[in-house]
Amino acid sequence: MPRSFIRALGLIKAAAATVNSDLGLLSKSRARAIISASKQVSKGKVDAHFPIDVYQTGSGTSSNMNANEVITRIANAGKKNALIHPNDHVNMGQSSNDVIPTAMQVSANLQLEEDLLPALKHLKSTLDARSKELKNVVKTGRTHLMDAMPVTFGQELATWSQQISSNIERILSVQKRLRKLPQGGTAVGTGINAERSGDGCRTD
Repeated sequence: MPRSFIRALGLIKAAAATVNSDLGLLSKSRARAIISASKQVSKGKVDAHFPIDVYQTGSGTSSNMNANEVITRIANAGKKNALIHPNDHVNMGQSSNDVIPTAMQVSANLQLEEDLLPALKHLKSTLDARSKELKNVVKTGRTHLMDAMPVTFGQELATWSQQISSNIERILSVQKRLRKLPQGGTAVGTGINAERSGDGCRTD
């Protein structure tokens, strides 16, 4: 699976442990161990232990269980008794059916924010700069594969810049919806086995 997806899994497991601890469902010591192990996953320190490829069940159960087992192994390392259980503690209040879609959305958002949007903004600023430099350089316009009215290179580059700007706006609009995470829906979307918050909503 892609690095960004594994990173998102680690972030999700750390967040779930934090919430479960705040709710009193998970002891502080267990939560700290899970969060510490999850951070190793999110930072890419144990990617070699995620051999599962993209061809798996529709819910991504293999990847979710893989994350639970790796985090558990790290959290229990050096301890005489296994204090952390992969399902009862690391996967508490979760299901592959909400963890995996959430990981997809989190990883997509991170890549948009850290990679695509900065690249597009850099491209736009470069086009804007070149548009100003070439504002007086005239070229033949083209339409229907034939010569048409003249335009400047500056005008042409400004048009490309505007297209990039419109695409940035579309991506920002999409991000708002991508940030509505399905985490907490658990197995079938009802939130079964997840704690309710004070307003009646699932908290994970």
